[in-house]
Parts: sequence; structure tokens; C-alpha cells
Amino acid sequence: MVCYNLSHAVWRTSSYSGQSGNCVEVAVVPAWRTSTYSGTNGSCVEVARNLPGVVAVRDSRDRGGPVLTFSPADWGAFTNRIRVGELG
Repeated sequence: MVCYNLSHAVWRTSSYSGQSGNCVEVAVVPAWRTSTYSGTNGSCVEVARNLPGVVAVRDSRDRGGPVLTFSPADWGAFTNRIRVGELG
């Protein structure tokens, strides 16, 4: 049996749950990947974009440390500003 760390999971009631109180909750676990904006010097940012309504960002060297969260719109605006060179 595999044990998963669900301490950072986001739980939501399944749309298949009934009105009778028989509810099933589903966990959405962050799928972390190294950002394409990370440098090659070991300063890496990991991003999880699979969470409902939020983009999570963390330092890959401190995976148990703080996590910043952004709305998808704010994250898109931020990465666009990097892409066009407004933030260096």
C-alpha cells in the first residue's frame, strides 16, 4: 500500500454526491513542476497549476516551507510581465 502525503491537499465535495447526506470528498493534490522561469543556478521555483482556482508557488530548495498562492489571472499577468521584460 502506498501512503500519500495529503497535508497540502485541497478537498472538494464530488459533483456525484447526493442530496441525502451521502457525500464523497475528492482530494486535489498539488502537481508540482519546476517553472520554466527558474534559473540554472539552483534557484528554482516550483509551480502547481492543477488546483481549483489557485496557482501555488514554492521554493524547490524548501519544499516544506511556505507556499504562495495566486489567482490564475494574477499569475498570468505576472508571468506575462516577465515574458515581455517588465520584470527582470
